[in-house]
Amino acid sequence: MSALEATPAVAEAPLLDVRDLSVAFHGGGRTSLAVDRVSFSIKPGETLALVGESGSGKSVSALSILKLLPYPAASHPGGEIRFGGENLIGMDEKALRRVRGNKISMIFQEPMTSLNPLHTIERQVGEILKVHRGLGTKETGERVLELLRQVGIRDPEKRLGAYPHQLSGGQRQRVMIAMALANEPDLLVADEPTTALDVTVQAQILELLKVQQQKRRMAMLFITHDLGIVRRIADRVCVMYKGRIVEEGPTERIFASPQHEYTKRLLAAEPKGRPPAANANAPVVMEGRDVKVWFPIRTGFFRRVSDHVKAVDGIDLTVRAGQTVGVVGESGSGKTTLGLALTRMISSQGHIAFEGNRIDDRSFGAMRPLRERVQIVFQDPFGSLSPRMSIADIVGEGLEVHARKLSADERDARVVSALEEVGLDPEARFRYPHEFSGGQRQRVAIARAMVLNPRFVMLDEPTSALDMSVQAQVVDLLRDLQRKHDLAYLFISHDLKVVRALANEVIVMRNGQVVERGPAEDIFERPQTDYTKALMAAAFRIETTRTDAASQ
Repeated sequence: MSALEATPAVAEAPLLDVRDLSVAFHGGGRTSLAVDRVSFSIKPGETLALVGESGSGKSVSALSILKLLPYPAASHPGGEIRFGGENLIGMDEKALRRVRGNKISMIFQEPMTSLNPLHTIERQVGEILKVHRGLGTKETGERVLELLRQVGIRDPEKRLGAYPHQLSGGQRQRVMIAMALANEPDLLVADEPTTALDVTVQAQILELLKVQQQKRRMAMLFITHDLGIVRRIADRVCVMYKGRIVEEGPTERIFASPQHEYTKRLLAAEPKGRPPAANANAPVVMEGRDVKVWFPIRTGFFRRVSDHVKAVDGIDLTVRAGQTVGVVGESGSGKTTLGLALTRMISSQGHIAFEGNRIDDRSFGAMRPLRERVQIVFQDPFGSLSPRMSIADIVGEGLEVHARKLSADERDARVVSALEEVGLDPEARFRYPHEFSGGQRQRVAIARAMVLNPRFVMLDEPTSALDMSVQAQVVDLLRDLQRKHDLAYLFISHDLKVVRALANEVIVMRNGQVVERGPAEDIFERPQTDYTKALMAAAFRIETTRTDAASQ
C-alpha cells in the first residue's frame, strides 16, 4: 500500500472529539455566529478533511482546538473539544501550553505572518526542539537539518541563516511544516498546508505527511479547498457551509455519490475557458531584456562577497496590451523575483521598459508617478494588508495618492464598485482584514490593484488562497477586466490549471533561468523539456483526480 492510500479505520476511541461546537464573534455591538453546533471526531492514525469555501468556518473550527482565536472577541456559546479525554475549552493557559506544539501542532495558512521576521530559520525551528524536547545545541542543529531536508528545501545548510523574507512563499510554508513536525505530535492540524506550494513539491509534502502519520499513527485534521488533495490524503470528509457541517462520510463515498447540493457544486467547480485571443501587433506594455537579479553571498569575518545567488539570470520577456504571460516553475525558481524586478520593486540589471520608456535606471522615488499604471497583487494577502486600516481605506488608499481630485463620495463609489467586481459585499468596507478569511483577503488585495485602472498588473499567485469556486470567479473576473481595459498581465503561479485558463504565452523557469517558453497551447500540449514534462505530469495527475471525481 502506498503512503497516500487511505489508512484503515481502527475501532478505538477518538483522539479528538468535537461535540456541538459553536463559535461566536463579538464587535461593534453585534454578535455573529461563525460556527454553529459542529461535531466531528478523529481517531489515531486517521485523516479527516474539513472542506468548504472561504468563510465556511473551517479555520475557525481548527483554531478553536488550541484556543488560538482572538479572545474575548471570540467565544464558545456551546460545545466541547475533548483531546485524550480532556476538555480543551476548559483548560487554563498553563495546561494548554503543554499541549500546543507538543501533543498538537498546527501548520498555518499564511507562513509570512506566522514566522518571526527577526529570527533565522535555524533559530525558529530549533527553538521548538529546545523548549519542548530539551535538546542540546548539536542535537538541535542536526535535527533542524534533517527536518528541512524532509520537507524538500534544497541545500538546507545554506538556508539555516536565512530570514523569512529571503525565502519564497513555498519555502516559507515548508519551514512551517518542518516546525509542526519537529516534536512528532499526536495530532497535526494542517490549515491549507500546500496552498503556496508548486505541484511537484505539493505531491512530496502530501507523501511526507502520510509517511510521518503512518510512522507514529499521528491523527491529522486537514483543512483545504482543494478537493483533488482531499481525495488523495483523507480517510473521511466533512463539508462545511456557512458554519455548519452539511455532509460527512468516507472520502470515496463523498466523491462518488455526494448528497448535498453544496457538495455537488464544490466538486464541479474549477477554472474553465481560455484566455482572450492576443493581438500579436498590440503595443508592448512591459519589456525586459537580459534581466538579472543576483543576491551576494557574504562569508568570513569581513563579510566579503564569495558568491551570488542568481535568482534571475539573463531573462528576456515581452508583455503586450491585452496579453497574459504566465510564469511557472517550482518554488525558488525566481518567478516572483522576476516580477518584482520588472515592476522596479527590487534592484536589477538589464534593460526594462514600460510603454516604451526605460525604467531600469529610475530610482524607486522616480517610479512613484507610474505606480498607478503598474500594479501588483501579492501572494500573501494578510501580509500586504495593513491590520490597522479598514477595507475602505486599504482599497481607496491608492486613489488618495493618484486621484486626489476625487471627492470623498466619488472615492467611496470607486471603492464600492471595486469590491463588487471581486465579489465582496460593499458593506464589508467598514471592517478590518482580520475579520475576513484568507480567500476574502485576497479579493480585497485584487480590488486594491484594480481600483486604479492600471495598464500592467503583476499577479503573484493571486488565486493560491482561494477555494475552487472563487478561483473560477476570479479567473473570469481577470479575463473580463482584461478584455474591457486591454490590460497586460504577468501571471505568476504554480497552479497550472489556472495558468492555462489565463495565459497566452508561458515561460517555464528553473533556478533563475528559462528552460522553455512559447504559446500556452504548445507548452501544455507539447512540452519539450523533461522539467516541463514533470511539472505537467504532477499538475494534471492532481487535476485529473479532481475531474474524475466531479464526473462520477
